[in-house]
Order: sequence, then C-alpha cells, then structure tokens
Amino acid sequence: MEVFFVGLSAITFKQVIMIIVGAVLIYLAIKKDYEPALLLPIGFGAILVNIPFTSVLNQVTDGVTQHGVLSILYEAGILTELFPLLIFIAIGAMIDFTPLLQNPRLLLFGAAAQFGIFFTMAIASLFGFSLKEAASIGIIGTADGPTSIYVASRFAKNLLGPISVAAYSYMSLVPIIQPPVIKLLTTKKERMIRMDYHEKKIPKVVKILFPIIVTLISGLIAPVSLALIGFLMFGNLIRECGVLERLSSAAQKELANLVTLLLGITIGSTMTADKFLQVDTLLVLGMGLVAFVFDTAGGVLFAKFLNLFLKRKINPMVGAAGISAFPMSARVVQKMGQQEDPSNFLLMHAASANFAGQIGSVIAGGLILALVK
Repeated sequence: MEVFFVGLSAITFKQVIMIIVGAVLIYLAIKKDYEPALLLPIGFGAILVNIPFTSVLNQVTDGVTQHGVLSILYEAGILTELFPLLIFIAIGAMIDFTPLLQNPRLLLFGAAAQFGIFFTMAIASLFGFSLKEAASIGIIGTADGPTSIYVASRFAKNLLGPISVAAYSYMSLVPIIQPPVIKLLTTKKERMIRMDYHEKKIPKVVKILFPIIVTLISGLIAPVSLALIGFLMFGNLIRECGVLERLSSAAQKELANLVTLLLGITIGSTMTADKFLQVDTLLVLGMGLVAFVFDTAGGVLFAKFLNLFLKRKINPMVGAAGISAFPMSARVVQKMGQQEDPSNFLLMHAASANFAGQIGSVIAGGLILALVK
C-alpha cells in the first residue's frame, strides 16, 4: 500500500504553498477573468510540478532519466524561444495597423511608454540583481507577455516563472493600475482635451509595405531584434497581403490558441517550490509593478511635454496607451475620457498609441538583447 501514498508522505510545506498558488491563479482566471488563457494553464502547470515525484518533469530512477512531458516542452518551446515567437506571428495577424498609419506621429508614444523598463533596470540592479536579470525584470513594464518570456528565456531562466506570472497578471490589471497613475499626473482640464479624428483611407500597398519596412529598419539598427520584430511583422504581412485569408485566420485562432495553451502550462512547469518560493520572487513581482507604473507615467509625461510646443494639444491620457496591453489600455483611456466629457471620443487615438506600443515593446526587447552583455 505504501506505493500508493508515496507522494502524500513526501510532500513538503513549500509544495503545498505552491499548489495553493496554482489554485489561486486558476481562481483568478475563472472567477475574475484575469488573462484566463494564460493564468489557468500556468496555475495548473504549477500544481502538476509540485506533486512529489511527478511524472511531468524529468526524474532519475535507478540511474536512468525518465523524460517528463513538461520538461520536453520546456526544452523544445521555451529554451529554443519557439513558443514566444509563434505567439508573435499570431499577434501580428490580429493587429490592424490602420489607425496608426492614419496618425503616425503617435508612434512616438510607443517609445516614450518604455521608460519604466530602464528605470526598473536601475532599481533592480540596486537590489543586487545582475544586469541581465535586471533587464528581464524591467521588460515586464512593456505589458507584453511574449516579449517578457523571450527576454527572460535568454537572460534569466531562473526568474522565468515569476516574470511570466507578473507580466500576465499586470496585463490583466491594466484597468486597475493605470487610472490612478493617469489621474495623479493630469488635471481635469487636460483629461477633457478633445482630439479631432479624421478617417483616412490607407492604400493596400502601404499596409503591405509597412511590416516589410519596419522589419528592415529594425533589423539594420538591431539585428538581434529580428526574431522578435520579424515574426510579429510576418504575421501582419499574412493578414494584409490579401491572398492568405485561411492562413491569417489560422494564425489568429488555431495557432494562437494552441501555442498559448502550451506556453502557459510550460511556464507553469518552472514554478517549482524550490525555485519560486524565494525573496527574489517577491522582488520581481514588486519591481514588475514599478515598471508598469513608470511606463504609464512616461507616456503621459511625454504627451504633456509635447503639448508645450503644439497648437493642437494631445490629450495626455493617450500617452498612457503607449504600452503593449492591447486593447485594454486603449479602452481605459476611452472610458476615462468619457467620464470627464461623455461626448469626447479618444478610442481611435488611444488605439493608435496602443498599436505603437506593440511595436515599441518588441523593439525595446530587441534593443535590450543587443545592448546588455
């Protein structure tokens, strides 16, 4: 009978805590609808790997290694960076850059809203993290889960679990985190600024050339970023070319769903008790929030700076949408604008900044990979 209770007799207090953590993530996914496509498989993966002698991880028995399925997925999909890159194809196929092409000056907010990355890198370094670990923590501020995972898989595999959980948790908490930051940095008068929107027809050839040109420019500036920006823009080219509707649809649905599922449960496999229950985990979660807050602040303050020189003012709230959390951040800006003035419609401007944030976060990740040695 002992063989049937070997797991129960071997379980540790830390493993029980991690099983509870996994259950909490599943609860947040189902009950609170916090990024359910990621948090649910991450939470279940955390439960699977914290059961003693689990067969989903590699185990050595009598000197022979028994390969676990989650260990295989981790080695094939995370260490090789395959899963995050496949997600970028899916994201690219989902994005319509038309609003951004109609108002290209908002591309600037995709850069300004990355300030929190570098601020948090400095803070993390002060707490004793290496430069590569600090860069991986700072990238949480992009509000871009795949980029966070991609950079962490290169620079800080030991922090991959907490970084992934922080990135996706804060993405889901955009409607809670951003409004207080925006209100703190703006006046009611600024939040009521109206921005005219004139829809312009963008030629199809421009939509096709855009992903190609962005890839070329990014690649020439920072070749190491090509995997990130290239796969994102490849997905967008599939969408815009007009001759691959079935592939575009498959990328947006089947590819996105399958890879998200595998990515989530594989990330969960890194959340073993011995690695996750450390002081560093709490520091990562805390500094991830700092990165997120300062990215939001950077976009708002940049808009206020531009308004010093512009006759036609920009509503500073639009700057907050320069992070990658699409479409949540754009919706937050639209909602806050209508709370101040029900007839003020900022959605298209905020969406443009949000699209810029998608590009900006990927380029920021690529630059960090190129600059941090």
